[in-house]
Amino acid sequence: MSMVKKSISVTDQQDEWIRAEVAKGYYGNDSEVIRALIRERQLQQQETPEQIEAIRAKLIEAERSGFADKSVKEIWEEARQQAKAE
Repeated sequence: MSMVKKSISVTDQQDEWIRAEVAKGYYGNDSEVIRALIRERQLQQQETPEQIEAIRAKLIEAERSGFADKSVKEIWEEARQQAKAE
């Protein structure tokens, strides 16, 4: 896939968050962070209202149970899989 160079502006707070994500080793550079956020948003836009409701229900359940040992990303993925199965 070809890449297109873009110039974007972010707030100081957003820049700090992006740099922290890279520093933690989650991403190799700032561009990877931004691309991951775009991919996540694209996935969200493909979800049906029923899938979104299933995801919300799963997040509420996780919140009530004390969040257990799963990350938000894991909870989202589990809810997506459950919604697809239904």
